[in-house]
Amino acid sequence: MSTTICQVMGFIVSSLGVAGCMVSTAMDMWSTQDLYDNPVTAVFQYQGLWRSCVRQSSGFTECRPYFTILGLPAMFQAVRALMIVGIVLGILGLLVCIFALKCVRIGSMEDSAKANMTLTSGIMFIVAGLCAITGVSVFANMLVTNFWMSTASMYQGMQNIQNRYTFGSALFVGWVAGGLSLIGGIMMCLACRGLIPEESRYKAVSYNASGRNISYRTGPYKVGSGYEPETKSRKGAGYEEAARSEDGRRSYPSKYDYV
Repeated sequence: MSTTICQVMGFIVSSLGVAGCMVSTAMDMWSTQDLYDNPVTAVFQYQGLWRSCVRQSSGFTECRPYFTILGLPAMFQAVRALMIVGIVLGILGLLVCIFALKCVRIGSMEDSAKANMTLTSGIMFIVAGLCAITGVSVFANMLVTNFWMSTASMYQGMQNIQNRYTFGSALFVGWVAGGLSLIGGIMMCLACRGLIPEESRYKAVSYNASGRNISYRTGPYKVGSGYEPETKSRKGAGYEEAARSEDGRRSYPSKYDYV
C-alpha cells in the first residue's frame, strides 16, 4: 500500500513540475525592468525567452518576437535548450510512468517490468528537474551580471545608456517547477524498490543437499562408499586394526581407544 501511495504521489508531483516548466518557458516575464530610481514609469518593459514586450501606462501592450537566432547570446540560447530538453524528458517520463503505475493493469505485465519502468521515469524526472533549475539559474546569473554592470555605469554618470532588468516571475515559477520534478523523480525511484518481487532478491542463495558424498575410484582401487561397514581383522592377540574414517583414510589410534 505504501509503495502505491509513494508511486502515485511521485506521479502527481512530477506532473505539476513538468506543467510548471512548460508554463515558465512560455511566460514573457523572465526579466522585468527595474523601476527603482527610474523617473519614467509610463513605459514598462519585460522580456522572455521568445519575445520582448512593452506595456504603456494606458494599458496597451506590444510584444515583438526575436526574429533572429544567431544574433542572440550563447547563454540565452543555452537556457532555451535546457528548458526544452527538460520539458521533453518530463513528458516522456509521464508517458512511461502512466504505464508503470501499480494500480493500472495492462495485460500480464509483471511487477519486475513495472519496477524498471518506474525507475526509468524517476530518472527522467530528476534529469528534467535539473535541466529546468540549471536553465533558470543561468538566466538569473546573466541578469545579476548585467544589473551590476548597468549600476556601475549609472554611478559613472551614464544614466541613459541602458535600462536595468531584474528577476521576473517566470524565474520563480521555473525554480519551483524544477524542484517539484526533482522531488517527484526521487519518490518514483523510492517506489521502484517496493515493486521488486521478493523472490528476485535472493537468487544468489544456494542450498546443498544433506548427506554423505559417495567417492568413486578408478583403476585397481576398490570402489568405496560411506555406507559400508568397517571390517576388522585380527593381526595379533589383543590387537585390532585401527578404524578407518568415512573417506577411506587411515585414522591413527589415540590413547582413548585402549580404555
